[in-house]
Amino acid sequence: MAVAVDQSAQTEEEQSTRLSIIGMRCAGCVKTVENAIKGVTGVKSVVVNFADHTAVVEGEVDPAKLREALQEVGYDAALMESFEDLEAQERMEEERYQTLLRKSAAAGAWGIPLMVGGWLDLWPPIGTPQGSDFWAIVSLITFGVMYYAGGHFFSGAVKSLRGGSANMDALIAMGTGAAWLYSTIVIDFAEVLPPEATHPYFEAAVIIIAFVTLGGALETRARGRASSAIRKLIGLQPRTARVVRNGQEIDVPIEEVGVDEIIRVRPGEKIPVDGVIVDGHSSVDESMLTGESIPVEKSEGDEVIGGTVNLRGSFLMKATHIGKDTVLSHIIESVRQAQSSKPAIGRMVDQIAAVFVPVVVGIAALTFLAWWSFGPEPSLGYAFVTSMTVLVIACPCALGLATPISIMVAVGRAAQSGILIRNGDALQTAGRITTVVLDKTGTVTEGKPRVTSIYPRTGWTEEVILQLAASIEAGSEHPLAGAIVSEAQQRSLEMKPVSGFEAVTGKGVKANMDGQQVLFGNAALMESEGIEIRDVLDQLDNFAEQGQTPMILVLDKKVAGIISVADIIKNDSKQAISELKEMGVRVWMVTGDNEKTAQAIAREAGIDQVRAQVLPDDKANVVRELQAKGEIVGMVGDGINDAPALAQANVGFAIGTGTDIAIESGDVVIMQGSLLKVPEAMKLSRATVRNIKQNLLGAFIYNVSAIPVAAGMLYPFFGILLNPMIAGAAMAMSSVTVVTNANRLRYLKL
Repeated sequence: MAVAVDQSAQTEEEQSTRLSIIGMRCAGCVKTVENAIKGVTGVKSVVVNFADHTAVVEGEVDPAKLREALQEVGYDAALMESFEDLEAQERMEEERYQTLLRKSAAAGAWGIPLMVGGWLDLWPPIGTPQGSDFWAIVSLITFGVMYYAGGHFFSGAVKSLRGGSANMDALIAMGTGAAWLYSTIVIDFAEVLPPEATHPYFEAAVIIIAFVTLGGALETRARGRASSAIRKLIGLQPRTARVVRNGQEIDVPIEEVGVDEIIRVRPGEKIPVDGVIVDGHSSVDESMLTGESIPVEKSEGDEVIGGTVNLRGSFLMKATHIGKDTVLSHIIESVRQAQSSKPAIGRMVDQIAAVFVPVVVGIAALTFLAWWSFGPEPSLGYAFVTSMTVLVIACPCALGLATPISIMVAVGRAAQSGILIRNGDALQTAGRITTVVLDKTGTVTEGKPRVTSIYPRTGWTEEVILQLAASIEAGSEHPLAGAIVSEAQQRSLEMKPVSGFEAVTGKGVKANMDGQQVLFGNAALMESEGIEIRDVLDQLDNFAEQGQTPMILVLDKKVAGIISVADIIKNDSKQAISELKEMGVRVWMVTGDNEKTAQAIAREAGIDQVRAQVLPDDKANVVRELQAKGEIVGMVGDGINDAPALAQANVGFAIGTGTDIAIESGDVVIMQGSLLKVPEAMKLSRATVRNIKQNLLGAFIYNVSAIPVAAGMLYPFFGILLNPMIAGAAMAMSSVTVVTNANRLRYLKL
């Protein structure tokens, strides 16, 4: 299977820089990172994806300057271009995971005994000489633990505030820092404070850090599973190739393979680059590309795709596309772009997350003032606890993760099934499609004419009719001639020599064979040659009613038989159309073919609405008509004449076996010709949107309900106050829950 590659896209790709962002810890970081990168000269646009901690930067810019800009606001970055970059990112993520686990364990190892001792009343009270010495030591040790386990929160908060924004670090730093500072002040001023306000909160400070850091570690691990699809795709790229140079076969790094170079591929090896087989044959596993597990037979002249697996047989191939021009490289880039793209719902959430932290700080300040002014004694203690709890619980991480993590997992899941989704908006819209418009040739049908019926007259056999027709058509370049010759070859029929071959435009061919004149063509040819065909008119009409093209074979002015050729529907088109109808989607077929053939194909495929003899530009007009009636339209096609309609549709599905222009016009590329991938993509879209809504609803309910509870709204009625440590655990687990829910899409059955 050949998938077209757009050569013109290379210039744009060369201006795109992909960075792995180090140090992002919440949705509030997105705006800080974007603003820092936008401030670098030469940057045209930037898209930051919080789900996989990456940034795609468009423009002529030095990556070193981007890194410097990020370091100034508390982050760092690593360039992502090659397999080695991915491995380096994975190592950094694993190191980050282990580091976070160690920090969480250190904070917990100090905070938990401190908390349990307080419950059991083991520690001396503040205000006594013994208590003052004991809690002073506790203050110093707690400071050291906070410096080791939570220092990144404080440094990140300072740098983000210096960059003109506030993020999760600011909330955690303010909450835990205030807890430590208040507790330390209480040690020295216990005698001037009400006894009820002299409770220390050292254990709360470190246990909050322990919970939040553990949540970050778990999120890092879960996020790694979510991005497994892109790693698998990149892992498909072989590292070396066995090239033939100066008559010898040598192994060279994949980067050193040149265009037109001859490469040896042995059984069990991955095909290194895109190319054409020049010697040998084999069967190739193309499942990574198409999602189809059945191996494809390949022989001399057939195209092979880099990253697919040679199962058996050794062959020589000539490299046609290398490096960033290979199909696999374009798939990887498309998946990355789609995973980084933000649908409308995601852009809205980003705007909310960007202002969330300042709003929370304001709510925390109001909470403090309200409890201090109107709360029961010790009002200062209550004011401190409630405002700290608000700061800790209200991080918008779950809200910021809700959309991008689901998009990232879904796009990867689609790629594994041979569906290439090129942007997040298409993924969001596909599930809402109400009408699907199908092209006929190459979309509903195979796009290759095949012999469907052979009707011999009395005294003739199918084999002889086919042999004579194939012999005379062997010199023709017409697609229908190719179908007849191919059928004869499959039946191992020997071609007979012909002479005096003549093609009659629009009618058929004439030639001499074994001293006899042979005619093969349509009724118009027979009429012009004075051949009587009244006896077979009913059969000709019958074939035409079935959407087939009948051709008459005549020897010495007598009809010997009829061969019917048709572009038959694909094996699974009928099933796909049935599934679309079951999903409540109306199905149209729009084609430039004649009415009779179009209606016959539509009947066989189960399509109710047909527009035939439609000019290329009018296909887009049909889409506009449907959209004007309020329909959300998905267009499926594979030809140049489908490109305007693909672009006009709400979602364009391009058949990957089609042309460059069709693929570039499509929002979704079906990497194999199966129409079943259209309902699969729609099912995935619906599941993804459901998943996003679940994530957003959960995050929204969490934040909306948690903040009032943290502020003490339930206290006047039920005497309930939320413990800051529980708030820290809840905040951490909300993000982990969102990532875990999104990961369910990896196992969705399509």
